[in-house]
Amino acid sequence: MRDLHAVLGAITIAVNALAAVIGLVAWRTQPTRLFAPFLRAGQVLVMLEAIIGAALLLDGKDLPRLHLIYGLMPIAVSFVAEQLRLASAEIVLQQRGLEDAKQVATLPEPEQHALVASIIRRETGVMAASAAVVTLLCLRAQGWL
Repeated sequence: MRDLHAVLGAITIAVNALAAVIGLVAWRTQPTRLFAPFLRAGQVLVMLEAIIGAALLLDGKDLPRLHLIYGLMPIAVSFVAEQLRLASAEIVLQQRGLEDAKQVATLPEPEQHALVASIIRRETGVMAASAAVVTLLCLRAQGWL
């Protein structure tokens, strides 16, 4: 099971790194539907790695404390990033002086589209940054950094 944990760790790093790159490029240029599947796959892999790591601990395997810390931090990073992503719409609305979605409906259609694009760009940037941080934490957990 330790070998599975190591191999899955490498895959987790690769998927999160790819999500970070795709997300950062999309944030700088134009949103893409390609980002979300890689982001979510990376998050699932982090959770799977945590479960396997817990099973190894329960089985009596000794893991270095730093491995545990850097291995569990990606869960916290992902959770905080999701909270920031959820707040993105509200932040963008406040920046534009709008109180809620009802006020958005009163804007001309091009402005509505621009507002939605701004929200998506902000969400993409937040989640791409989180994927980059998760990648670095996982690299450290594997001892590669």
